Amino acid sequence: MSRLYLLRHAKAGWALPGVRDFDRPLDASGRADAEAMGAAMRARGYIPDLTLCSNAKRARETLEGLANQTDTGKVLFLDTLYSEDAAGYLSTIRGNGGPSSLLVIGHNPMMEDLALAVSGDGDEMARATLNHGFPTSGLAVVRFGGDLAKAAQGTGYLEAFLTPADL
Repeated sequence: MSRLYLLRHAKAGWALPGVRDFDRPLDASGRADAEAMGAAMRARGYIPDLTLCSNAKRARETLEGLANQTDTGKVLFLDTLYSEDAAGYLSTIRGNGGPSSLLVIGHNPMMEDLALAVSGDGDEMARATLNHGFPTSGLAVVRFGGDLAKAAQGTGYLEAFLTPADL
């Protein structure tokens, strides 16, 4: 069994004049939400062996908030998690699918699209919450029967979906 944790970056401020979208930092509520999600992950035993993190500033800062509260395993920063679509995310996950638990910190709509695509079944409450959207700092926990290198559309089970409102 393996677990995939899909975390949308925390809430970022609006881009200031002359600042690229890629360089937008978290706002105060985003920093607090990232730390709260880290604490929630630790409390539930959601500890990844490997974290793949978008290189965008708001994703890196989300990782920092998590890391203040829980172990994030080995971390790889990938520019492609800023620009790829959900299929690209899945390809990246498969390419790094050796660990039994993998955290991806990325962006929407890719996170929502991927969570919906790989979750063939799941906890009724988690599925209902996810169907209302994937908010900033939202965390989808998807369980697979085998190795993440073989993760595919419809083969996962949505075990949980946490949002900052739940914490």
